Amino acid sequence: MDCKKPTWATGIFSSLIFFLFSFFLGYGQSKDQREIIRSSYDHQRIDRLISEFATEQQTKESKIRQFQSKGWRSLEKFRDGTVVALKDVGSDGTPLFYTTLNDPTRQTSRAHTLYSDGLLDLGLDGTGMSVGVWDAGVALTSHQEFNGRATDNDGSAEVGPHATMVTGHLISQGVKPNAKGVAYGSEALTHNWTRDKIEATEAAANGLLLSNHSYGIKSDRVPDWYFGAYIKVSQDWDKIMYSAPYYLMVTAAGNSQRSLDNETPIYGTNADGFDLLLGFTTSKNGLTIAGANTKIGSKGELQQAQVASYSSLGPVDDGRIKPDLAGDGSSILSTSSETNTSYDASAGTSLAAPGVTGSLLLLQQYHEELFGTYMKAATLKGLALHTADDVDAPGPDYKMGWGVMNAKAAAELLQDKEYSSLVQEERLEEGNTFSITLKARKNETLTASISWTDPEGEYINRGEMNNQTTALTNDLDIRITKDGETYFPWKLNPSRAGDAAIKGDNLVDPYERIQIENAEGEYTITISHKGGLRDGFQDFSLLVSGAQVSACSIEVPEELDLFSASEEGVTLFWNATEDTLYELQYRTFNQAEWQSTMLWESQAELSNLAVGQIYEARLRSICTESAVSEFSDEIQFEFKGEETELMTYETLGVGEELHLTVFPNPAVERITVDAKLSEFAQYSIVTTAGNIIKKGKARGAIDVSCLASGLYVLVVQDHTGVMSTKFYKS
Repeated sequence: MDCKKPTWATGIFSSLIFFLFSFFLGYGQSKDQREIIRSSYDHQRIDRLISEFATEQQTKESKIRQFQSKGWRSLEKFRDGTVVALKDVGSDGTPLFYTTLNDPTRQTSRAHTLYSDGLLDLGLDGTGMSVGVWDAGVALTSHQEFNGRATDNDGSAEVGPHATMVTGHLISQGVKPNAKGVAYGSEALTHNWTRDKIEATEAAANGLLLSNHSYGIKSDRVPDWYFGAYIKVSQDWDKIMYSAPYYLMVTAAGNSQRSLDNETPIYGTNADGFDLLLGFTTSKNGLTIAGANTKIGSKGELQQAQVASYSSLGPVDDGRIKPDLAGDGSSILSTSSETNTSYDASAGTSLAAPGVTGSLLLLQQYHEELFGTYMKAATLKGLALHTADDVDAPGPDYKMGWGVMNAKAAAELLQDKEYSSLVQEERLEEGNTFSITLKARKNETLTASISWTDPEGEYINRGEMNNQTTALTNDLDIRITKDGETYFPWKLNPSRAGDAAIKGDNLVDPYERIQIENAEGEYTITISHKGGLRDGFQDFSLLVSGAQVSACSIEVPEELDLFSASEEGVTLFWNATEDTLYELQYRTFNQAEWQSTMLWESQAELSNLAVGQIYEARLRSICTESAVSEFSDEIQFEFKGEETELMTYETLGVGEELHLTVFPNPAVERITVDAKLSEFAQYSIVTTAGNIIKKGKARGAIDVSCLASGLYVLVVQDHTGVMSTKFYKS
C-alpha cells in the first residue's frame, strides 16, 4: 500500500496494536483472510439457499416469458442511460420492473479524509480490497480509469452505461482527477443483475464483504401495497446476509419522492413523498442509502445538509428506520461506457449508494490494518450508523435515517478503540443478558449502540395495504442505567412519519442507539432480549463512544531521569501511568534524526553508546494513534560508563537565555567565557555531531586554535547547573 503517513504514526500505532493483539498487520483482503471468513460459515445452509434461488430463477424466467408472449416489453433503454427491465414477478402476480436509479437532472462521506495527505492521512485507498457490483449489465472493464481492476465476474456480454458509471464512482483511479473513485485502489467484481441473489450468495460464501446495488423496482408499475412492504425479495436478501454474517448489501433508496406514485401512503398524502421504498430496500440487514445535498467544511465537518428533492423517503410498513443513511447524490462525474476514455455526469441515489459503499470498504481496510481482522457486517453497519452526522432534530428520521455518512468519525472511533470507545462483537445466549459498566468522559456525549444481523422475517406481505407486522425476528434491547434512572433508545412512529424521533422501547429495528448528553460518572449498559431467540442465540455488535474505557493517560510523562549506568549503557526511568504505551526517543546531541523505541514499562535501557558523547532523550505517552501527548522536556547526559551523570539543563543551545556568552564570536585563537562562575566550573566543547573534543576548567581564556573551522557548542557545568551557547571557529 502506498501510504505517506508520517513515520511516527506508522511506527507508533503499529507497535501499539502489535502489543495489544500480537499478530502481523496485513493489508488488503488476501486469499487466507477470505478463507478465514469462508470457514466460519455454515455452507450447507448457504448451498440450500443457492439451490432454492436457482429453482426460483427458473420459475421466474418462465413467468417472464409468459408476459413477453402477451406483448409485454421486457427491456427498455433510454437516452439518458436509464434501463428498465422486467426482472421478477411478485407473489400476487404483479410484473416487477427493475430500473437503474440515476436521476437525469466523495467528499460528503468524508472518505477523502482517509487518503494519503487527507485530514487523517491514513493512506487508505482500497488497495487489495474487492467490492461486488450488480447492475443493469456489467461495467466497461477496459476503461482507462479501471487499469485492470474491474472484472466481468459473470461473463455477461451486456455492457451497461449505468453499471460503468457506478463502478467508476467506486474505483476510478483518477486519470481524470474529478472522476476519481471513492475507493480508487480497489477491485470491482461487476455482474449483470439477472441472477443477483444467486451470484451474491455465492460471492458472500467465498468471503465478499460488500456489494453495491444501485437499482430497484420501478415505482410507477406496482400496486400501492408494495410500498414499504416486507416482501419475498426483502426476505431473501435478509437470508443471504444472515447466512454470511461478514457480507453487507448496500442499496440505493430510489428517486421517487416527487413521483406521486403511492396514492395510499402509511402517512400523509402522496405529495408528502413518504412511504416509497420498494423490494430489497426494505430488508432489515442491508443499508439503504438516501441522497443528500450537503456542504462540507475544510476540516471535514458537515456544515449543512438536506435530503435531495428526488430521494425516496421511508418509512417501511413496520416502522423501521429506513433509509439508513444519506450520501452525496449531487451531480457526480464518472466513467461512461461510450469509449475507454469517455465520462459523463449524473445524479441520484445511484451515485449516493456507491459513495457510501466505497467509504465502508475503506473502513474495512482500516480495521484490518489496525486489528488484523475484518468487521462483521453488523459491526460495519453499526459503525456507520453510530458515527453518522445527525441532521435537523436529534435522532433518526424517515428521510435520511441516522444522518450523513461520516467516514472520518468512523475511522476515529476505530482509532480510539479500548481508549474512549468500544467496538465489540458478542453473542447473547437465549435467556441471558450482557452487561458492562463504564465511566463517562466528562462533558461529552455517552453514546452506545447495538447492531445485529437478524434472521429473515417470518411474515411476508402478499397484498395487504400498510400492514405493520414487524419483520424483526430476534428482538434485542439496549438500556443504560445510573442511580435508578433508565435511558432508552431512539424510535420512530410510521403513523406519524413527519414527527421527530422519541425515546422508548424499540420493537422493530435491528439497530438501537442511546445518547446521554453531558454524561458524568459510571453507567451500566445492559443488552437483553424479548421472547425466544432463533437458533438459541443472537450475535450482536456493541459500539460505545464518549467513555473512559482504559486508564491510559495522555498527560506528558513526568520525572524522566537517569536510573543507572554501566559500561554497556544507561537505564532511564519515569513515573508510570496505567495502560499507557510510551515512546522514548534518543539521539546523539545535535543530530537531526531521533531513534525511537516503544515500551509498556516505565524504564528503558539504552546500549551501544559511545564514551565521551553527549546524548539527549525525550518521552511521550500514547493511548491511540490520535491520542498522543506532547514530548517531555529533553534530558541530556555525557556517556562515561558507570560514571555517567545527568546534565540538569533542559536543552543544549539555549545558553544565551541562561546568561552565558563567549567572545570573540567568531573565534580565531581563544574564547573567553562571560558568566558568573565558581572556581569549580567545567567546560566542554561539543561538535554538532555530539562529540566532546575538548574539556577543562572554565576559568580564563580557552584555547580553540586547534579546532577546525565550523560551528561548536560550549557547555559549562557549575554547581548552579549547566549552561550552553554556540560559537563559530573561523
